[in-house]
Amino acid sequence: MNLNLFEKIRDKKEKISVIGLGYVGMPLAVAFAKVADVIGYDISKEKVKKYLEGIDVTNEVGNEVIKQTTALFTSEETKIRECKFHVVAVPTPINQDKTPNLSPVIGATKVVGRNMEKGSIVVFESTVYPGVTEDICIPILEEESGLKYGVDFKVGYSPERINPGDKVHRLENIVKIVSGSDDEALENIAKVYELIIEAGVHKAESIKVAEAAKVIENSQRDINIAFMNELSIVFNRMGIDTKSVLEAAGTKWNFLNFSPGLVGGHCIGVDPYYFIYRAEELGYHSQIILSGRKINDDMGKYVADSLVKKMIKANKQIKGSNVGIFGLAFKENCPDVRNTKVTDIISELNDYGINTLVVDPLVDSDEVFEEYGIKLQTVEEVKDLDAVVFAVPHDCFKEMKLEDLKKLYRDESSNKYLINAEVAAALENTEINSSLSQQLVLTDVKGIFDRKKAEDLGYIYWRL
Repeated sequence: MNLNLFEKIRDKKEKISVIGLGYVGMPLAVAFAKVADVIGYDISKEKVKKYLEGIDVTNEVGNEVIKQTTALFTSEETKIRECKFHVVAVPTPINQDKTPNLSPVIGATKVVGRNMEKGSIVVFESTVYPGVTEDICIPILEEESGLKYGVDFKVGYSPERINPGDKVHRLENIVKIVSGSDDEALENIAKVYELIIEAGVHKAESIKVAEAAKVIENSQRDINIAFMNELSIVFNRMGIDTKSVLEAAGTKWNFLNFSPGLVGGHCIGVDPYYFIYRAEELGYHSQIILSGRKINDDMGKYVADSLVKKMIKANKQIKGSNVGIFGLAFKENCPDVRNTKVTDIISELNDYGINTLVVDPLVDSDEVFEEYGIKLQTVEEVKDLDAVVFAVPHDCFKEMKLEDLKKLYRDESSNKYLINAEVAAALENTEINSSLSQQLVLTDVKGIFDRKKAEDLGYIYWRL
Protein backbone atom coordinates (compact mmCIF):
# COMPACT_ATOMS: atom_id res chain seq x y z
CA MET A 1 0.00 0.00 0.00
CA ASN A 2 1.44 3.37 -1.05
CA LEU A 3 1.57 5.67 1.99
CA ASN A 4 3.69 8.28 0.24
CA LEU A 5 1.51 11.31 1.04
CA PHE A 6 1.07 10.37 4.69
CA GLU A 7 4.81 9.92 5.12
CA LYS A 8 5.53 13.30 3.52
CA ILE A 9 3.00 14.98 5.82
CA ARG A 10 4.46 13.23 8.85
CA ASP A 11 7.96 14.33 7.82
CA LYS A 12 6.68 17.88 7.10
CA LYS A 13 7.53 17.69 3.42
CA GLU A 14 3.88 18.28 2.47
CA LYS A 15 1.22 20.42 4.16
CA ILE A 16 -2.37 20.03 5.32
CA SER A 17 -5.01 22.66 4.60
CA VAL A 18 -8.19 23.03 6.66
CA ILE A 19 -10.97 24.86 4.83
CA GLY A 20 -13.38 26.52 7.26
CA LEU A 21 -12.15 27.67 10.66
CA GLY A 22 -15.26 27.35 12.80
CA TYR A 23 -16.16 25.08 15.71
CA VAL A 24 -14.93 22.04 13.77
CA GLY A 25 -12.15 23.38 11.56
CA MET A 26 -10.31 25.43 14.18
CA PRO A 27 -9.72 22.58 16.69
CA LEU A 28 -8.77 20.35 13.74
CA ALA A 29 -6.22 22.83 12.39
CA VAL A 30 -4.71 23.35 15.84
CA ALA A 31 -4.48 19.59 16.47
CA PHE A 32 -2.86 18.86 13.10
CA ALA A 33 -0.41 21.76 13.60
CA LYS A 34 1.09 19.90 16.57
CA VAL A 35 2.40 17.20 14.23
CA ALA A 36 2.37 18.72 10.74
CA ASP A 37 2.56 21.95 8.75
CA VAL A 38 -0.95 23.38 8.49
CA ILE A 39 -2.62 26.23 6.62
CA GLY A 40 -6.07 27.16 7.89
CA TYR A 41 -8.30 29.00 5.42
CA ASP A 42 -11.57 30.80 6.05
CA ILE A 43 -13.57 33.05 3.75
CA SER A 44 -14.19 35.47 6.65
CA LYS A 45 -11.39 38.03 6.84
CA GLU A 46 -12.77 39.26 10.17
CA LYS A 47 -12.61 35.80 11.72
CA VAL A 48 -9.06 35.23 10.45
CA LYS A 49 -8.04 38.63 11.83
CA LYS A 50 -9.30 37.61 15.28
CA TYR A 51 -7.32 34.36 15.14
CA LEU A 52 -4.18 36.22 14.10
CA GLU A 53 -4.70 38.46 17.13
CA GLY A 54 -4.85 35.36 19.33
CA ILE A 55 -8.60 35.48 19.95
CA ASP A 56 -10.51 32.20 19.79
CA VAL A 57 -13.98 33.23 18.61
CA THR A 58 -15.22 29.65 19.01
CA ASN A 59 -13.99 29.27 22.59
CA GLU A 60 -13.12 25.68 21.68
CA VAL A 61 -9.35 25.70 22.20
CA GLY A 62 -8.76 28.98 24.03
CA ASN A 63 -6.83 32.17 23.31
CA GLU A 64 -3.50 30.88 24.57
CA VAL A 65 -3.60 27.85 22.27
CA ILE A 66 -4.47 30.10 19.32
CA LYS A 67 -1.52 32.35 20.13
CA GLN A 68 0.91 29.44 20.37
CA THR A 69 -0.19 27.30 17.43
CA THR A 70 2.09 27.03 14.40
CA ALA A 71 -0.90 26.84 12.03
CA LEU A 72 -0.97 29.63 9.46
CA PHE A 73 -4.38 31.33 9.28
CA THR A 74 -5.36 33.07 6.07
CA SER A 75 -8.28 34.29 3.98
CA GLU A 76 -6.20 34.15 0.78
CA GLU A 77 -7.27 30.97 -0.97
CA THR A 78 -4.15 30.70 -3.13
CA LYS A 79 -2.12 29.86 0.00
CA ILE A 80 -3.64 26.37 0.04
CA ARG A 81 -1.79 25.58 -3.19
CA GLU A 82 1.11 24.76 -0.89
CA CYS A 83 -0.88 21.80 0.46
CA LYS A 84 -1.57 18.29 -0.82
CA PHE A 85 -3.98 17.09 1.90
CA HIS A 86 -7.15 19.19 2.11
CA VAL A 87 -9.86 18.95 4.77
CA VAL A 88 -13.20 20.68 4.12
CA ALA A 89 -14.92 21.54 7.40
CA VAL A 90 -17.57 24.13 6.54
CA PRO A 91 -21.15 24.17 7.93
CA THR A 92 -24.03 22.60 6.04
CA PRO A 93 -27.21 24.41 7.16
CA ILE A 94 -30.78 24.05 5.94
CA ASN A 95 -32.97 26.43 3.95
CA GLN A 96 -36.20 27.99 5.19
CA ASP A 97 -38.13 25.07 3.69
CA LYS A 98 -35.96 22.59 5.66
CA THR A 99 -34.12 21.35 2.56
CA PRO A 100 -30.31 21.02 2.62
CA ASN A 101 -28.32 24.15 1.88
CA LEU A 102 -25.16 22.87 0.23
CA SER A 103 -23.92 26.34 -0.77
CA PRO A 104 -21.08 26.46 1.82
CA VAL A 105 -19.71 23.02 0.93
CA ILE A 106 -20.05 23.70 -2.80
CA GLY A 107 -18.26 27.02 -2.38
CA ALA A 108 -15.48 25.41 -0.35
CA THR A 109 -15.14 22.62 -2.92
CA LYS A 110 -14.67 25.22 -5.66
CA VAL A 111 -11.96 26.93 -3.60
CA VAL A 112 -10.11 23.63 -3.20
CA GLY A 113 -10.58 22.75 -6.87
CA ARG A 114 -9.17 26.07 -8.05
CA ASN A 115 -6.09 25.60 -5.90
CA MET A 116 -5.52 21.86 -5.94
CA GLU A 117 -2.30 20.27 -7.15
CA LYS A 118 -1.87 16.87 -8.78
CA GLY A 119 -1.46 14.09 -6.22
CA SER A 120 -3.80 15.66 -3.67
CA ILE A 121 -6.32 14.02 -1.34
CA VAL A 122 -9.45 15.97 -0.40
CA VAL A 123 -11.35 14.90 2.72
CA PHE A 124 -14.82 16.24 3.47
CA GLU A 125 -15.95 16.56 7.10
CA SER A 126 -19.12 18.60 6.52
CA THR A 127 -22.36 16.80 7.31
CA VAL A 128 -24.11 15.70 4.11
CA TYR A 129 -26.56 13.07 2.98
CA PRO A 130 -25.15 9.90 1.35
CA GLY A 131 -23.97 10.62 -2.16
CA VAL A 132 -23.01 14.29 -1.90
CA THR A 133 -19.24 13.70 -1.86
CA GLU A 134 -19.22 11.51 -4.96
CA ASP A 135 -22.16 12.92 -6.92
CA ILE A 136 -21.72 16.66 -6.27
CA CYS A 137 -18.28 17.44 -4.86
CA ILE A 138 -16.07 15.27 -7.08
CA PRO A 139 -17.43 16.68 -10.37
CA ILE A 140 -16.83 20.21 -9.01
CA LEU A 141 -13.25 19.33 -8.09
CA GLU A 142 -12.64 17.95 -11.58
CA GLU A 143 -14.19 20.97 -13.30
CA GLU A 144 -12.38 23.57 -11.22
CA SER A 145 -8.98 21.86 -11.22
CA GLY A 146 -8.89 20.30 -14.68
CA LEU A 147 -7.57 17.16 -12.97
CA LYS A 148 -8.91 13.61 -13.30
CA TYR A 149 -10.53 11.99 -10.26
CA GLY A 150 -8.93 8.68 -9.30
CA VAL A 151 -5.86 9.45 -11.37
CA ASP A 152 -4.67 12.94 -10.40
CA PHE A 153 -6.46 13.25 -7.05
CA LYS A 154 -8.47 11.19 -4.56
CA VAL A 155 -11.11 11.94 -1.99
CA GLY A 156 -12.42 10.76 1.33
CA TYR A 157 -15.09 11.49 3.88
CA SER A 158 -14.56 11.67 7.64
CA PRO A 159 -17.56 13.03 9.57
CA GLU A 160 -16.85 15.50 12.34
CA ARG A 161 -17.89 14.42 15.82
CA ILE A 162 -16.84 17.48 17.80
CA ASN A 163 -19.34 18.48 20.46
CA PRO A 164 -19.12 22.30 20.87
CA GLY A 165 -18.60 23.37 24.46
CA ASP A 166 -17.79 19.83 25.62
CA LYS A 167 -14.48 19.78 27.48
CA VAL A 168 -14.59 16.01 28.06
CA HIS A 169 -15.38 14.54 24.64
CA ARG A 170 -12.71 16.25 22.59
CA LEU A 171 -11.44 15.76 19.04
CA GLU A 172 -8.50 13.62 20.18
CA ASN A 173 -10.48 11.15 22.31
CA ILE A 174 -13.43 10.47 20.00
CA VAL A 175 -13.08 7.58 17.53
CA LYS A 176 -12.88 9.00 14.01
CA ILE A 177 -14.73 7.45 11.09
CA VAL A 178 -12.65 7.58 7.90
CA SER A 179 -13.38 6.53 4.35
CA GLY A 180 -11.63 6.82 0.99
CA SER A 181 -12.29 6.59 -2.70
CA ASP A 182 -9.95 3.57 -2.92
CA ASP A 183 -7.74 1.50 -0.62
CA GLU A 184 -4.74 3.74 -1.08
CA ALA A 185 -6.70 6.88 -0.26
CA LEU A 186 -8.27 5.19 2.77
CA GLU A 187 -4.91 4.14 4.20
CA ASN A 188 -3.35 7.57 3.73
CA ILE A 189 -6.38 9.30 5.26
CA ALA A 190 -6.47 6.87 8.19
CA LYS A 191 -2.75 7.33 8.89
CA VAL A 192 -2.99 11.13 8.75
CA TYR A 193 -5.87 11.22 11.24
CA GLU A 194 -4.15 8.69 13.49
CA LEU A 195 -1.45 11.33 14.00
CA ILE A 196 -3.91 13.28 16.18
CA ILE A 197 -6.77 10.92 17.13
CA GLU A 198 -5.72 9.08 20.29
CA ALA A 199 -8.94 7.03 20.32
CA GLY A 200 -8.13 5.59 16.90
CA VAL A 201 -10.04 5.46 13.62
CA HIS A 202 -12.81 3.29 12.20
CA LYS A 203 -12.41 2.52 8.51
CA ALA A 204 -15.82 2.61 6.84
CA GLU A 205 -16.23 0.38 3.82
CA SER A 206 -17.29 3.24 1.57
CA ILE A 207 -17.74 7.00 1.46
CA LYS A 208 -21.55 6.63 1.42
CA VAL A 209 -21.42 4.46 4.57
CA ALA A 210 -19.43 7.18 6.36
CA GLU A 211 -21.84 9.88 5.18
CA ALA A 212 -24.83 7.84 6.33
CA ALA A 213 -23.27 7.11 9.74
CA LYS A 214 -22.99 10.82 10.45
CA VAL A 215 -26.58 11.75 9.66
CA ILE A 216 -28.07 8.86 11.64
CA GLU A 217 -25.95 9.55 14.73
CA ASN A 218 -27.68 12.87 15.25
CA SER A 219 -31.04 11.62 13.98
CA GLN A 220 -31.02 8.94 16.66
CA ARG A 221 -30.32 11.52 19.36
CA ASP A 222 -32.99 13.82 17.93
CA ILE A 223 -35.61 11.09 18.12
CA ASN A 224 -34.73 10.21 21.70
CA ILE A 225 -34.98 13.84 22.81
CA ALA A 226 -38.27 14.19 20.93
CA PHE A 227 -39.63 11.25 22.93
CA MET A 228 -38.64 12.99 26.16
CA ASN A 229 -40.22 16.24 25.00
CA GLU A 230 -43.45 14.45 24.21
CA LEU A 231 -43.40 12.81 27.64
CA SER A 232 -42.84 16.22 29.21
CA ILE A 233 -45.90 17.65 27.46
CA VAL A 234 -48.08 14.79 28.70
CA PHE A 235 -46.63 14.71 32.23
CA ASN A 236 -47.21 18.46 32.60
CA ARG A 237 -50.87 17.89 31.78
CA MET A 238 -50.93 15.16 34.40
CA GLY A 239 -49.36 17.44 36.97
CA ILE A 240 -46.32 15.15 37.23
CA ASP A 241 -42.75 16.49 37.34
CA THR A 242 -40.89 15.06 34.33
CA LYS A 243 -37.44 15.34 35.89
CA SER A 244 -38.59 13.30 38.89
CA VAL A 245 -40.03 10.64 36.58
CA LEU A 246 -36.78 10.39 34.63
CA GLU A 247 -34.71 10.15 37.81
CA ALA A 248 -36.88 7.25 38.95
CA ALA A 249 -36.85 5.49 35.57
CA GLY A 250 -33.11 6.06 35.28
CA THR A 251 -32.43 3.64 38.13
CA LYS A 252 -32.91 0.80 35.63
CA TRP A 253 -29.57 -0.25 34.10
CA ASN A 254 -30.67 -0.04 30.46
CA PHE A 255 -32.79 3.11 30.61
CA LEU A 256 -31.41 5.65 28.11
CA ASN A 257 -30.28 8.89 29.73
CA PHE A 258 -32.02 11.59 27.70
CA SER A 259 -33.89 14.66 28.91
CA PRO A 260 -36.37 17.12 27.37
CA GLY A 261 -35.16 20.43 26.00
CA LEU A 262 -34.72 22.77 23.07
CA VAL A 263 -32.97 21.08 20.15
CA GLY A 264 -31.09 23.55 17.99
CA GLY A 265 -27.56 23.99 16.77
CA HIS A 266 -25.87 23.03 13.54
CA CYS A 267 -26.05 19.24 14.01
CA ILE A 268 -28.99 17.63 15.81
CA GLY A 269 -31.46 20.25 14.62
CA VAL A 270 -30.21 20.04 11.03
CA ASP A 271 -28.79 16.60 10.17
CA PRO A 272 -32.13 14.72 10.23
CA TYR A 273 -33.42 16.97 7.46
CA TYR A 274 -30.51 15.89 5.25
CA PHE A 275 -31.49 12.25 5.71
CA ILE A 276 -35.20 13.00 5.23
CA TYR A 277 -34.47 14.94 2.03
CA ARG A 278 -32.51 12.09 0.47
CA ALA A 279 -35.10 9.51 1.53
CA GLU A 280 -37.88 11.50 -0.10
CA GLU A 281 -35.82 11.85 -3.29
CA LEU A 282 -35.89 8.05 -3.37
CA GLY A 283 -39.67 7.94 -2.85
CA TYR A 284 -39.77 7.20 0.90
CA HIS A 285 -41.58 9.56 3.25
CA SER A 286 -39.96 9.54 6.68
CA GLN A 287 -42.26 8.78 9.58
CA ILE A 288 -40.31 8.45 12.82
CA ILE A 289 -37.52 10.95 12.01
CA LEU A 290 -39.90 13.58 10.64
CA SER A 291 -42.27 13.20 13.59
CA GLY A 292 -39.40 13.65 16.02
CA ARG A 293 -38.27 16.76 14.17
CA LYS A 294 -41.75 18.28 14.33
CA ILE A 295 -41.98 17.76 18.08
CA ASN A 296 -38.58 19.31 18.68
CA ASP A 297 -39.16 22.20 16.29
CA ASP A 298 -42.35 23.12 18.18
CA MET A 299 -40.83 23.14 21.67
CA GLY A 300 -39.93 26.85 21.67
CA LYS A 301 -43.56 27.78 21.07
CA TYR A 302 -44.66 25.28 23.72
CA VAL A 303 -42.34 26.81 26.33
CA ALA A 304 -43.56 30.33 25.49
CA ASP A 305 -47.23 29.33 25.66
CA SER A 306 -46.67 27.57 28.98
CA LEU A 307 -45.03 30.70 30.37
CA VAL A 308 -47.95 32.88 29.31
CA LYS A 309 -50.36 30.52 31.10
CA LYS A 310 -48.31 30.81 34.28
CA MET A 311 -48.30 34.60 33.96
CA ILE A 312 -52.08 34.56 33.68
CA LYS A 313 -52.25 32.46 36.84
CA ALA A 314 -50.07 35.07 38.51
CA ASN A 315 -52.61 37.76 37.59
CA LYS A 316 -50.29 39.48 35.10
CA GLN A 317 -51.27 41.62 32.16
CA ILE A 318 -49.61 39.96 29.22
CA LYS A 319 -49.28 42.77 26.69
CA GLY A 320 -46.54 45.16 27.70
CA SER A 321 -45.06 42.90 30.37
CA ASN A 322 -41.30 42.30 30.67
CA VAL A 323 -39.77 38.83 30.49
CA GLY A 324 -36.09 38.16 31.08
CA ILE A 325 -34.58 35.44 28.88
CA PHE A 326 -31.37 33.96 30.28
CA GLY A 327 -29.39 32.14 27.61
CA LEU A 328 -29.43 32.44 23.82
CA ALA A 329 -26.77 29.93 22.69
CA PHE A 330 -28.05 26.67 21.24
CA LYS A 331 -26.55 24.74 24.17
CA GLU A 332 -24.94 25.29 27.55
CA ASN A 333 -21.43 26.70 28.03
CA CYS A 334 -21.04 27.42 24.33
CA PRO A 335 -20.99 30.73 22.40
CA ASP A 336 -22.61 29.22 19.29
CA VAL A 337 -25.99 30.77 18.39
CA ARG A 338 -26.49 29.03 15.05
CA ASN A 339 -30.00 27.61 14.74
CA THR A 340 -30.74 28.32 18.40
CA LYS A 341 -34.32 27.53 19.36
CA VAL A 342 -34.37 30.16 22.11
CA THR A 343 -35.30 32.61 19.36
CA ASP A 344 -38.56 30.65 18.91
CA ILE A 345 -39.45 31.43 22.53
CA ILE A 346 -38.60 35.09 22.01
CA SER A 347 -40.61 35.35 18.77
CA GLU A 348 -43.66 33.74 20.32
CA LEU A 349 -43.54 36.00 23.38
CA ASN A 350 -43.13 39.04 21.15
CA ASP A 351 -46.27 37.97 19.27
CA TYR A 352 -48.12 38.23 22.60
CA GLY A 353 -46.90 41.81 22.93
CA ILE A 354 -44.36 40.89 25.61
CA ASN A 355 -41.05 42.75 25.90
CA THR A 356 -38.11 40.32 26.07
CA LEU A 357 -34.78 41.22 27.65
CA VAL A 358 -32.11 38.72 26.67
CA VAL A 359 -29.00 37.94 28.72
CA ASP A 360 -26.15 35.69 27.58
CA PRO A 361 -22.59 36.64 28.56
CA LEU A 362 -21.08 33.80 26.49
CA VAL A 363 -22.23 34.82 23.01
CA ASP A 364 -20.99 37.59 20.73
CA SER A 365 -23.36 40.57 21.01
CA ASP A 366 -22.52 41.92 17.54
CA GLU A 367 -23.16 38.53 15.93
CA VAL A 368 -26.47 38.19 17.76
CA PHE A 369 -27.65 41.63 16.67
CA GLU A 370 -26.58 41.04 13.07
CA GLU A 371 -28.14 37.57 12.88
CA TYR A 372 -31.30 38.02 14.94
CA GLY A 373 -31.73 41.75 15.57
CA ILE A 374 -31.57 41.13 19.32
CA LYS A 375 -29.78 43.61 21.57
CA LEU A 376 -28.30 41.71 24.49
CA GLN A 377 -28.54 42.98 28.06
CA THR A 378 -26.32 42.43 31.07
CA VAL A 379 -27.74 41.05 34.31
CA GLU A 380 -27.22 44.48 35.85
CA GLU A 381 -29.36 46.12 33.15
CA VAL A 382 -32.31 43.77 33.63
CA LYS A 383 -35.01 44.91 36.06
CA ASP A 384 -38.77 45.26 36.54
CA LEU A 385 -39.42 41.78 35.17
CA ASP A 386 -42.80 40.09 35.28
CA ALA A 387 -41.33 36.67 34.55
CA VAL A 388 -37.96 35.00 34.01
CA VAL A 389 -37.00 32.20 31.63
CA PHE A 390 -33.77 30.26 32.04
CA ALA A 391 -33.54 28.86 28.53
CA VAL A 392 -29.92 27.63 28.53
CA PRO A 393 -28.22 26.06 31.58
CA HIS A 394 -24.87 27.88 31.41
CA ASP A 395 -22.68 27.25 34.46
CA CYS A 396 -22.69 30.99 35.18
CA PHE A 397 -26.47 30.86 35.52
CA LYS A 398 -26.33 27.85 37.83
CA GLU A 399 -24.30 29.98 40.23
CA MET A 400 -27.17 32.45 40.60
CA LYS A 401 -29.24 32.15 43.78
CA LEU A 402 -33.03 32.09 43.81
CA GLU A 403 -33.03 34.62 46.65
CA ASP A 404 -31.03 37.13 44.57
CA LEU A 405 -33.11 36.47 41.48
CA LYS A 406 -36.10 38.09 43.21
CA LYS A 407 -34.43 41.50 42.87
CA LEU A 408 -34.94 41.37 39.10
CA TYR A 409 -38.72 41.26 39.37
CA ARG A 410 -41.10 44.20 39.31
CA ASP A 411 -42.23 45.61 42.65
CA GLU A 412 -45.75 44.17 42.80
CA SER A 413 -46.95 46.68 45.37
CA SER A 414 -47.13 49.33 42.64
CA ASN A 415 -47.58 47.07 39.65
CA LYS A 416 -49.94 48.62 37.14
CA TYR A 417 -49.65 45.47 35.02
CA LEU A 418 -51.80 43.34 37.34
CA ILE A 419 -55.06 42.53 35.62
CA ASN A 420 -58.51 41.75 36.85
CA ALA A 421 -58.41 38.44 38.71
CA GLU A 422 -61.81 37.34 37.40
CA VAL A 423 -60.71 37.87 33.79
CA ALA A 424 -57.50 35.95 34.39
CA ALA A 425 -59.38 33.12 36.07
CA ALA A 426 -61.78 32.89 33.15
CA LEU A 427 -58.90 32.76 30.67
CA GLU A 428 -57.05 30.06 32.58
CA ASN A 429 -60.08 28.35 34.15
CA THR A 430 -58.31 28.23 37.48
CA GLU A 431 -58.22 30.12 40.73
CA ILE A 432 -55.87 33.09 40.94
CA ASN A 433 -53.54 33.46 43.88
CA SER A 434 -52.89 37.17 43.92
CA SER A 435 -50.72 37.22 47.02
CA LEU A 436 -47.34 38.86 46.58
CA SER A 437 -45.51 35.61 47.24
CA GLN A 438 -47.08 34.04 44.18
CA GLN A 439 -46.16 36.66 41.58
CA LEU A 440 -42.65 35.42 40.79
CA VAL A 441 -43.11 33.50 37.55
CA LEU A 442 -40.06 31.37 36.74
CA THR A 443 -39.64 29.04 33.77
CA ASP A 444 -36.56 26.85 34.17
CA VAL A 445 -36.42 24.94 30.87
CA LYS A 446 -33.68 22.46 31.83
CA GLY A 447 -34.32 22.42 35.59
CA ILE A 448 -31.15 24.06 36.89
CA PHE A 449 -32.85 25.15 40.13
CA ASP A 450 -34.38 23.03 42.87
CA ARG A 451 -38.13 22.94 42.29
CA LYS A 452 -39.16 22.60 45.94
CA LYS A 453 -36.88 25.42 47.08
CA ALA A 454 -38.19 27.69 44.33
CA GLU A 455 -41.80 27.02 45.31
CA ASP A 456 -40.99 27.52 49.00
CA LEU A 457 -39.57 30.92 48.09
CA GLY A 458 -42.82 31.88 46.37
CA TYR A 459 -41.99 31.25 42.74
CA ILE A 460 -44.57 29.96 40.30
CA TYR A 461 -42.11 27.43 38.93
CA TRP A 462 -42.30 25.47 35.67
CA ARG A 463 -39.87 23.29 33.75
CA LEU A 464 -39.95 20.77 30.95
